Formats: sequence, C-alpha cells, structure tokens
Amino acid sequence: MAAAKKAVLGPLVGAVDQGTSSTRFLVFNSKTAELLSHHQVEIKQEFPREGWVEQDPKEILQSVYECIEKTCEKLGQLNIDISNIKAIGVSNQRETTVVWDKLTGEPLYNAVVWLDLRTQSTVENLSKRIPGNNNFVKSKTGLPLSTYFSAVKLRWLLDNVRKVQKAVEEDRALFGTIDSWLIWSLTGGANGGVHCTDVTNASRTMLFNIHSLEWDKELCEFFEIPMKVLPNVRSSSEIYGLMKAGALEGVPISGCLGDQSAALVGQMCFQDGQAKNTYGTGCFLLCNTGRKCVFSEHGLLTTVAYKLGRDKPVYYALEGSVAIAGAVIRWLRDNLGIIKSSEEIEKLAKEVGTSYGCYFVPAFSGLYAPYWEPSARGIICGLTQFTNKCHIAFAALEAVCFQTREILDAMNRDCGIPLSHLQVDGGMTNNKILMQLQADILYIPVVKPSMPETTALGAAMAAGAAEGVGVWSLEPEDLSAVTMERFEPQINAEESEIRYSTWKKAVMKSVGWVTTQSSESGDPSIFCSLPLGFFIVSSMVMLIGARYISGQLLFKLDNFIS
Repeated sequence: MAAAKKAVLGPLVGAVDQGTSSTRFLVFNSKTAELLSHHQVEIKQEFPREGWVEQDPKEILQSVYECIEKTCEKLGQLNIDISNIKAIGVSNQRETTVVWDKLTGEPLYNAVVWLDLRTQSTVENLSKRIPGNNNFVKSKTGLPLSTYFSAVKLRWLLDNVRKVQKAVEEDRALFGTIDSWLIWSLTGGANGGVHCTDVTNASRTMLFNIHSLEWDKELCEFFEIPMKVLPNVRSSSEIYGLMKAGALEGVPISGCLGDQSAALVGQMCFQDGQAKNTYGTGCFLLCNTGRKCVFSEHGLLTTVAYKLGRDKPVYYALEGSVAIAGAVIRWLRDNLGIIKSSEEIEKLAKEVGTSYGCYFVPAFSGLYAPYWEPSARGIICGLTQFTNKCHIAFAALEAVCFQTREILDAMNRDCGIPLSHLQVDGGMTNNKILMQLQADILYIPVVKPSMPETTALGAAMAAGAAEGVGVWSLEPEDLSAVTMERFEPQINAEESEIRYSTWKKAVMKSVGWVTTQSSESGDPSIFCSLPLGFFIVSSMVMLIGARYISGQLLFKLDNFIS
C-alpha cells in the first residue's frame, strides 16, 4: 500500500516558549497563524534556602529538545511534513541568569531565577552608591535597582561561586539569560555555538543602555561585571544560527524575544498606546509607547518592546510587573495541598463565588510594581471560623486581579489616557472565573483571543519575518484577524471600589515584614522541619487570640487541608 501523502500547508514556523513553570514547542502555519501542534514539559524549581529560587540549565535545555522531538512526532502523525518548518523563534523567561563554561558547555551553577531574593543585601549596598540627584542606573536602563534583574544575580555568582570566579579568570565563562543559553546550545554549544541575545532580553539585565542599544561601560563598572562574558546584542528578528542537532537540524533560529515582548507582538500591539496583560507565573502588563522612551512616575518600568530586524527601528514599552500570579496556584497545589491540579482552583472558587472577606496578598518575593517593596511577604487576612479552602482559592484568584488593577491604574496615570479595555493572554486566561473577576475589578471589558498562545505566536512571527526567511508578513493588511472572547463587568462600580480599597489595606499589612538581617540570618532548615499545621495554628493563635482553645483551632485546620 502506498504511503499516505503528506499534507501541504505552506511554510511553517516553530517557537520555543521557555517559561518559569514549563517549556513548550509550538508549530504555526505562517499564512494563517493557526496552531498545528505542540508539546509541553513542566520544569522543576528548586528552593535551597528561604527566598532562593533556582533551576537546572541542563534540565531546561533537555526539555527544549524533548518538546521539539515530541512535537515533530505529533506532526508526523497528522501527516504534516516537518521539512516545511522554515524557522524557529525563541521566547523565554527573562532576567533568569546562567553562567556556563564555553569549553565544556557545562553550567557553572544553577540558573538563578528572576524571582530569587538572595541579592537583597547586594541591592541595598549598591543603592548607597547612587547619588540621590543622579540615578544613572534608572536613566540608562529604565529599571529600578532590584533583585529582579540579572546584573545583581551575576554579581552574586561572581562573589560567591568559586567555579564561576575561576572560569572568569581563565576566560572560559559566558553569561546569558535563558535565551542566550538556549541559542548557544542549540547552535552547536562548545562546537561553535552562537553567543547572543536580543535587545528585549538585554534590556532586562540592568547592564544595557536602552538609548544607545549597547552594553554600557559605566553600568558594567558600577556592578563590576567583566564585559567579556556578555553576549552579542542582536535585533529580535534575524538569523542567529542553525539548529545543529535533532529532528530540525539545519533550520535557522531567527527570532528571539523575552516572553512579555513576544506576547506584545503576538497580540499585535504594534501601535502606540496598545497594551496587553499576560497571566503566567507572574503577571505582566505592557503598553507600547512607540519609538520614544516614556519614564514612569508611578512605579512602572521602561523597557525595550521589540526591534523586528537589524535595520528596523526599536520600539519601547511601559511595563507593570507582578511577581506572583499563576505561582500562587502552584503554591496552593504543591505547598498546601488544597488542590491536586491547577485546573481545580476554578471549581473550588465557583463553589462559593466569594472570598467572604478573606484577602490573600501573595508577596512571596516581595512586591514588584508599583511598590518595589522587598520587605513585603505573603499574608492571608480577614479569616473567620467560616473561612474554608474554597474562600482561600477565590481570594487567590482575586489577588491576581487586584494586582493587575494596581498596575493598570499606574499605567493610566503615566499615559494620561485610560485603557478602554484590556487584552489578555497566558495560561491562566482559560479560567473563566478569573477573567470575569478581572473585568469586575478593573470595571472595563477584558478581551481574550480564542488562541491564547500569543507568547509563542510572537516568537514565531519574529522568526518567520526575519530577513533570509521571509515566510511571515508583519504588514498590517497581511496579519490574520483574531477572534476574541469578551468579558464585561457584572458588578456595580461602587462594589468594585470597596473591594479594591480593602485589598489596598491588606497590601499595607504585608509591607515591612522582613529586614535584610532577618532574612539572611538563622537556619531556615529549622523552620522547614516543622509541620504545616504548626504555622497555621501559631498564626491563628496570634491573630485570633487565646480565647479559642487549641482543640477548636485544630478542628479548623480541616477547612484548609482536608
């Protein structure tokens, strides 16, 4: 019997979407933007000490290879010829820092993740060296001095990891964010791998001048970073190199965007004033400000949005960053055991339809925009004997929406023109209760594309449009129309404002919880060995008072952990 004829779909483009929680590889039709197939692998996070967050760079790389191979197998089962894949784009979690040996290809330490807080004392010491009337770090980078960005993570590695120090001394060390690590490895690694990054990822390091679009000598001297370890900075859309192994060997890697910039492109926010909010591990609201840098007066970041070609202009964005969004759902699953899967939270929240006055501020890594308050820590307040795990689940979803409201308010004040609706994307947007809550709390419509994989789509568009590939047109008349789902506010404005003002009160109670000294002293293993019940009971004793006997308190634990 003759072999089944392979389907001819025209040029295809693949996209690596390497996030904090998982890695995916997706393949799109470049003419219709249709998603044809994908594969996903969850990534482990390690927490060696309180406030530390790490990942294994080799596990991340292996997950990329696995996703590519599995997706190609699925395409084969669909009778789609993988030789039609003409380019690959890379989208990645930003700021996460890797240092590796260019001779062996081996990482010299785990990847220090963007959420990591170990550098707080470094940040405090550096901030004392910045003149109050001349914050040259912010004016050159658009960023506040924070544990969030790569420069202080790299500084910590240089100060504390002997293998990194030795490799730098011997000129063997290379630094990069996840995009650099992946592109170097996929294009040959120790055998001629290309050490590069794009302008969007470079703009998140605190070493990159967003005006000149170059590594900045003064910044590198301030952070004491040797410039020889830094990758070459390229545009977001050009051929960087070819895949050197696997099913797609020989295919060019020709697109690279930090995940939030990729989502901005995927949502087709190419006009000044267009904005999108992505709900992933964190929450990120970006507004395209065109070809001009707009500096925020209300706690937002100024960042590079994209540069879609070597000779194309650079576009900028204002960004509001929330550290914990989807991560709070993972925490409820993995740390408290309230849910067995992330999807369960919608069911729990639906059972009660309210938080019953319970507010959850998930400041696990301090507060990002608009506060930039590293001393904050997570709190749950407004608890009563009636509160159960369904109310906690609902409060967790509300927390994501309230945090988005805070950065949207800041964005509206900076831009001067309030957004009439919010375009959204990311894995959490599949949760209809979350989307309705978001519309209610913002009191504007929330608009979601029917195909939510906009981050991967943006990386694919950049790759397909690159010079020398040319299979994806970014001309407005050629961009595919996207069908949208719309969520309208269903509560009155007064109720929305009351809930928001109570949230703000809860946020203030989370601030000032830790100092550098308290977070860096003591043995965290002492606390790690105590049962969860100890913390809940102790907290309830402190908050509720001694008039409740311990038996009642233990009985109440069933509401949360049964």
